[in-house]
Parts: sequence; structure tokens; C-alpha cells
Amino acid sequence: MSAEIIDYNSLIKHSTENQKLFAHDDKCDKYDYLIAAACGAVGGLMDIFLVGAPGDSVLGKWSDSQVDNAVKGFAKLTGWNPRPGKENSIASAIGHLEKKFPVNYDQRHTADVGGSFSMSAKDHHFKSLAHSPDIIGLFFSIVNQFTSTASFVSNGQLITIDTETFELQGGNFVAKLFCAVANWIGHIMSDAAGSSGSRGGMGRGSGVVMPFYELFGFCNFGKFNIGQDKQTLAELADRAFKEGFDLRFGIAQAIPVVITELSIRLIWALRRRFQYGMEIKDCVPTSRHDSLRVMLLIGDGTLCVMDGADALLRSGGDALTFFMRLNLIAWCRFVTLVLKEVFIRIGIPKTMHSFVESFKRVNEALSEYLDELKKLDIAAYKLETERYNRLMETFSEADTPEELNAVLLNMLDELGIKKPWTGDFDEFMSEPDSVLVFE
Repeated sequence: MSAEIIDYNSLIKHSTENQKLFAHDDKCDKYDYLIAAACGAVGGLMDIFLVGAPGDSVLGKWSDSQVDNAVKGFAKLTGWNPRPGKENSIASAIGHLEKKFPVNYDQRHTADVGGSFSMSAKDHHFKSLAHSPDIIGLFFSIVNQFTSTASFVSNGQLITIDTETFELQGGNFVAKLFCAVANWIGHIMSDAAGSSGSRGGMGRGSGVVMPFYELFGFCNFGKFNIGQDKQTLAELADRAFKEGFDLRFGIAQAIPVVITELSIRLIWALRRRFQYGMEIKDCVPTSRHDSLRVMLLIGDGTLCVMDGADALLRSGGDALTFFMRLNLIAWCRFVTLVLKEVFIRIGIPKTMHSFVESFKRVNEALSEYLDELKKLDIAAYKLETERYNRLMETFSEADTPEELNAVLLNMLDELGIKKPWTGDFDEFMSEPDSVLVFE
């Protein structure tokens, strides 16, 4: 019986220590490390066997079809009414969007840019900055539409050319800006699944780049082995894009990353809730928990190691093959997590948080002050101010003691203050029993 009591007490002690560990220190135990590595390994296997490289990707075919469906759905929202038999034609939907959202920066060949640089229909979405589905693309699209120009990146340089005059709809600047943004979105959707000409046959077409992929165009450095050639990183990224390394393939690459992180977050939350009995608010998987951030680092790191090893083994020393099998989404996510953790460890978020809290307190104080000001009677305040100003003017006009005395007596009468003496002031003050009492 005593042995059972001892075992029971040890279990209570062990549970209490675990709760303290997770509630206060918020550190990982050995099972957290194993879970994170296992989730990352699952994501890595998905990346190796289901993502692979453009052209032989199982998830890539799925993501292509999903983008096609999204383009057709967007086309219907903008008035696409296909002929009978063309209801599922992606080429028809793209053609509708191309006519609905024309832009002035859609040059496709070297001749279209006056021979300023080399470009073809397969890579003009990579070289044209306004075709990028990110903040950079939006910025250059608006600038190009307002100034009738087109901006490209080639050989590591930003090149801007004049185009035919492009008139935006709208009677004022805000309306024109709205029109420019709408044109950018619509034109991106028309290119996301390739052009109507390329999709009219059996081809996949050239889509748009992944967000910020266009920045590779400025990386005109390095000498990478591509077959018998040596090319720069910008040329390598260009060739990869021509081979299908576009936004659609980026969606396929994101799937293992999402599954890895969601599984880690789910298991982390379930352990805290059911194994350690914590409140639900303490089981929300946010970045404020050290243990979760470490698990995400391990999971994404495992995924990246497996992805990099697979790309290296299958490349055979060819940089293009290595690049196309590399999961850029996973590596970007991993680098982001590492940098975020470094900033947290050196205290940058705490400093920023203290600044934010300080501004919040200042804002609260100002709000209270404004509320008090709203309670003031402005009319009464103005009346008192005017009376005070008149009295000050009267004081400044008094030149002798007699005049100043008269002003003071008049002020008491005007303010409704009863004088604490009767008769003559000098006679009143000469009486030994007189007392001045202001009511």
C-alpha cells in the first residue's frame, strides 16, 4: 500500500514539474524534438517524391489545374461568357482577360523593346517588373501606367522604355489609381496560367514569377555550370523560369512547408492542452512560445536538409538541375525563421515592443486629455477670458494709487464679491476690532 502511495506522489510531482516546465520556462523536451524532426521528414519526403522539379511533379500538375480553375473563376466574375463547348476552355478565359485588362508594358520580344536587350515570350514575365505578383510588381505597374513606360530588368540592370500613350480611366487621381491597380490584378490573372496562344494547344504556357523571384534578375554575378556553359545567377534563374519554375510550381513547393508547419503547430497545441492540462489560451500556437519556435526551426530545417541533399544528388553537378529541384519556398521560410529567432535572442522585438507600449500609453493619455477638453464649456471659457482681458487692460491704464484702488473696487462689484468692510476703508481699518473676512 505504501508503494502505491509513493508511486502516486511521484506521478503528481512529475506532472507538476512538466506543467511548470511548459508554463514558465516554455522549453522543448525530447519528444518535441522528435516530433518536429518527424514532421519535417514527412514534408521532406513529400518534397522529394511529390514536388520534385517542373515537368515531372505530381503536386505541380495539381497546382496547375487549381490555377486554371482560379483563372476561369476570375474570368467569369469579370463577364466571361464562353461559346457553347468552350465552358472549360482555359484559353478562352485567358483571352477574355487579356482583352479586358490590357496594359502598356506587355512587350514580349526583343523587337518590341527596340533591341535594348534580349527577351522572348517565354521570359518576358520574368524580365518585366510590372508582371510580378508582389509589392514590387504593383509599384512598377502603377508607375508604368501613369507614365506610359515599361520597366524591365536585364543583365542586372533596370531598363525603362517609353511606350504608346496609355490613358487610365477615371475623372481624378484616386479613380485613376484604382483603375491602375485593377488593371494590374486583372493582367496578372490573365498571365498566371500562361497566354491564350500557348494554352490553345497542348502547352503549359509561361506563367508569372513567384513573389520577389524577379529580384534574381539583378543577381548578375557568379559562374554556374549549366551543361557546357558557365552562366550568372540571373541567367540561371531566367532559364529555370523558362523551364516552368513559375508561381504555379511555387504553390506546389509551398504544400510540404505548410503541412510541416501545420502538423507541428497542431501536435504542440494538443500536447499542451491534453497532456499538460493547460488553458486553451496558453495552447494557441503563436511565436511568443520559445518551444514552438524551436520546433518550427527543427521541422523546416529537416525539410531543407532533405531537399538540398536530394537536389544535390540528382543534379550531377549541373547548377540548373540543382536550382530547379531546390524548394525555394522552404529555404526562404527557414531563413526567415532563423533571422526572427536571432532578433528575438538579441532582444530586438522586446525593444520594439517597449516602444509600441510607450506609444500606446502616450496615446491613452492624449485620449483622456481630449475627453476632458470635450467636457469644457467653450462659451463660458470665452466669456471668462474676455472678462479677464478687460480687467488686465483696466489695470494697465491705472496710473495712480487712487485709480488702481477704484479699479479694484470696481472689479469686486463686477465679479459679485461682497466687500468685507463698510463705509470708508481707512476708517474701517483704523478700528482695533475690525476684521477683514472675504466670503
